Amino acid sequence: MTKNIQKNIKNMNTMNIAVPSATPVTLADIQSPQDIKQLTVAELTAIAAEIRQFLVRNIAKTGGHLASNLGVVELTLALHKVFDTPTDKIIWDVGHQSYVHKILTGRQQDFKRLRKLDGLSGFPKSRESAHDAFDTGHSSTAISAALGFCTARDISNQNHHVAAIVGDGSMTGGLVYEALNNAGRSGTNLLVVLNDNQMSIAENVGAISRHLNDIRTTPIYRDVKKDVHKILQAVPLGKKIDKTIEKIKDAVKYTVVPGILFEELGFQYFGPIDGHDIKLLLKTLQKLQKIKGPVLLHVVTKKGKGYKLAEKAPDTFHGVDAFSVKSGRTLNSHNKPLATYTDIFGDTIVKLAQKEPKLVAITAAMPGGTGLDKFRQTFPDRLFDVGIAESHAVTFAAGMAKCGVIPIVSIYSSFLQRAYDQILHDVCVQNLHVIFAVDRAGIVGADGETHQGLFDISYLSHMPNMTVIAPKNRLEFQEMLRFAAFSHKAPIAIRYPKGTASEILPDYAAPLTYGEPEIILKGENIAVVSVGTMMDTAYNAVQNLIQSGYNPSLYNARFINGYKSTKYLHDYSFVFILEDSVKSGGYGEKLSAAATNEYFMCLNDQNGQNSQNGYNKPKNERPPQFHTLAFPDKFIEQGTRAELFKRYELDEEGVTKRILNLIGLSTN
Repeated sequence: MTKNIQKNIKNMNTMNIAVPSATPVTLADIQSPQDIKQLTVAELTAIAAEIRQFLVRNIAKTGGHLASNLGVVELTLALHKVFDTPTDKIIWDVGHQSYVHKILTGRQQDFKRLRKLDGLSGFPKSRESAHDAFDTGHSSTAISAALGFCTARDISNQNHHVAAIVGDGSMTGGLVYEALNNAGRSGTNLLVVLNDNQMSIAENVGAISRHLNDIRTTPIYRDVKKDVHKILQAVPLGKKIDKTIEKIKDAVKYTVVPGILFEELGFQYFGPIDGHDIKLLLKTLQKLQKIKGPVLLHVVTKKGKGYKLAEKAPDTFHGVDAFSVKSGRTLNSHNKPLATYTDIFGDTIVKLAQKEPKLVAITAAMPGGTGLDKFRQTFPDRLFDVGIAESHAVTFAAGMAKCGVIPIVSIYSSFLQRAYDQILHDVCVQNLHVIFAVDRAGIVGADGETHQGLFDISYLSHMPNMTVIAPKNRLEFQEMLRFAAFSHKAPIAIRYPKGTASEILPDYAAPLTYGEPEIILKGENIAVVSVGTMMDTAYNAVQNLIQSGYNPSLYNARFINGYKSTKYLHDYSFVFILEDSVKSGGYGEKLSAAATNEYFMCLNDQNGQNSQNGYNKPKNERPPQFHTLAFPDKFIEQGTRAELFKRYELDEEGVTKRILNLIGLSTN
């Protein structure tokens, strides 16, 4: 045994990670999937333990998805030993469990920059590696994508393998069943691996299950079934006997076979098998390669396997910040945590629900992430977790609202995109009182393009009957939740970011009046209009402008649409709009168009016909110059919020510089 291996085993002991028998092969020797092709089961078992050590040590430094990756180590090793990527295609549903896949495909050295700015993505990215067949990030998409790969392969007369790896949580998404139904009817060669780490099927993982699986994967078994069918069809009364046998077989299947749903959808079902038994996984996958048509393999794994703290609390270690390997505690967690917007949301709606018994909360498999744990404890019968089914959550809420219940639908901004049609068609058309708590709006950070909440203003604010609002700080957020629950009896969305709730300007708390902004500072010539929590940056930038000799006004937008009038902007020469979204379809685009149109209406009102509507002829001979400071119309990469705001000049320094430059260019 080498000194390196002895050191690794010693380290594993200190991390509470199971230690395998010694082997001359180390993880450092694995630079591509080809390097594991000739390894024995014993060697793969040792590599699996090293991978777990690698994951725990690295994720403890960078943060990331830990428990799910610890659970798929053996499965990933088996897949790469049996299949030949990138020719064969492995598609990971969601993709947060693809770290082991990345380790085996030449990216070990990049893990020190996992989820960092310009570093290794926490999800599959085809731009990173040819082994990442398809970019994923949201749930329940892998089977649909894999079927597309299979169909393209068949059209091109190719013969490589395609496998979709889907977690049991993703099976709550309707898109999975749409894809299974389509794939089952297609007859194409497709392998779906159901990675099950929650269902109560442990008693089915054993000798009998292995025996039945061996029988079903044996070619002679399938050939005999075909021969018997042909013989019965050829003899007198054979067809009746054949039908009787089929009925008996179906009756037995419905009673015994755990995968009957998949069988009925057209898949050949195998399993469940132990997802940590490398020998069994290899044997099964090798046999399934030879089976024609769509196949579903059901494997049972343990989240957090090999790291005792994660095994005991897999949800806690699902997605983590940097932490202590020994204690499992988040670094600096001894400091008193500051309240986040998510925390404030959870606390506030409990208080609102105590006043209003018809108020309920709906989540799509994220009660903890959206701050609804306290609500669930206080009102267990009024919290509805519908699983990873955002579209269903919205229409479910619409049905409740139609009957007088007040539903609050709490979903992350990037996940709510999946329910666009339901919001428009089922809620807004009927003008129903549904409250959307749009968490993680704006920049989310380390999860990158698929999780940034940069599009909710664009996809919500143009919907008729929908009102979109954004708070500047914690106090205004609480007031907006009360407004949405008790004052506004129509569709309304409150967008708020990830992270600590702002305490800026606590003394500015003008009553919330529909469609009107809040005046923070009144100046002249220059107006800065801030959306939501951009107020921290806007306020500091305005102070910098004052120090530079200007006298700007500062407004808090509050209402992203539904504003009554824009006449308060007409007498400014420059209007700068700050928002944490993309420009297209954003607040700045809408406000500048509305204000310019209203400006000319007032300017052309020679006879004062519109004076009764509050129009006054502008002082300036031309409308203000509008400049929107927002994120560009692109998918924003991963990085911390601070890094990304700085990169796109939306931090205090960048905003100040851009405003001064734009004023200078116009006045020179």
